[in-house]
Amino acid sequence: MRIARFASGDDVGFGLVEADSDTGEDYVSRLSGHPLLGEVKLAGERAKLDDVRLLSPVLPTKVVCIGKNYAEHVEEMKDVTGESTDDPVVFLKPSTAVTGPQDPIFHPTVSEQVDHEGELAIVIARPCREVPRERVKDVIFGYTVANDVTARDLQKKDKQWTRAKGFDSFCPLGPWITTGLSIEEAQDLALTTTVDGEVTQEGRTSQFIHDIPAIVSYVSSFMTLLPGDVVLTGTPAGVGPVREGQEVSVSIEGLGSIDNRVISRE
Repeated sequence: MRIARFASGDDVGFGLVEADSDTGEDYVSRLSGHPLLGEVKLAGERAKLDDVRLLSPVLPTKVVCIGKNYAEHVEEMKDVTGESTDDPVVFLKPSTAVTGPQDPIFHPTVSEQVDHEGELAIVIARPCREVPRERVKDVIFGYTVANDVTARDLQKKDKQWTRAKGFDSFCPLGPWITTGLSIEEAQDLALTTTVDGEVTQEGRTSQFIHDIPAIVSYVSSFMTLLPGDVVLTGTPAGVGPVREGQEVSVSIEGLGSIDNRVISRE
C-alpha cells in the first residue's frame, strides 16, 4: 500500500493512494485515524492526487541517520568524514528538519556548500528496543524516500555533524510510505538523484555495507525507537552541491520520488 499524509483545503489527514482501475490516474482516499497508532478505515472521501498537497508522510520524534554505508561514498568523502568503521556510523537530525516532498530546501546564509544525499528511509511501526536481527521485519511499518541535505562546509569545519545536518528543511521525506515490502525487496532497489534533470547519483540498496536488519538492530541497542520514527540508511556515491534556484529530485524504484527546489533563507 501507499499511505500519504496530505492537505486538502484546511484539512490535513492520511490517505490511501491507489490508481483508478479504469483511467490509471492516481487518487487518494482519506483514512480515518492514524495508521501508526491504531485501526484505520476508509472515510469515504476521494480526490485526485494532483488536487491535494502531499506533506511529509510522517512526523517523527527523531530521524536517525546512518553514515558511511556505501563503499564508494566512503571513498569520495574520506577527506571529510574519514574511513569506514566496523559498526554503523549514527547521527541524528531533529524533527524540525523534516519537510515535504515538494517543499523548498532553505539554503542557510552561513553555508557556502549545501549538498544533496538521496537515501532510502525506514519508518518504524511500534515502540522497540534491543531488536534482534530476526525480528527487525516486525518493527518496520514501511519505506519512503529521503534527502539527507548537508551543509558540507560546516560539516568539515565543525568536526561533527549536528549543525551541518540539522537545519530546517534539511530532511525532505515522501511522497508516501510504501508498506508490504519484504526486507529482501527493500534491499535491492535502484536509487537515483538528479539536479535540474541531470543524474548525479545512481546506486542500489543492495550495495549497503550494513544491511537493514543490522541497522535497526544496532540503533535499537542504545535508543528506543517510537512509531513513526525514521531511520535513514545512507547515501550512494555522487553527492554534490545544489545552488539556490536548482531542483533536486530523489527517486527510488517502486517507492516514488521527491522534488525540492533550493531557495534562499530570507
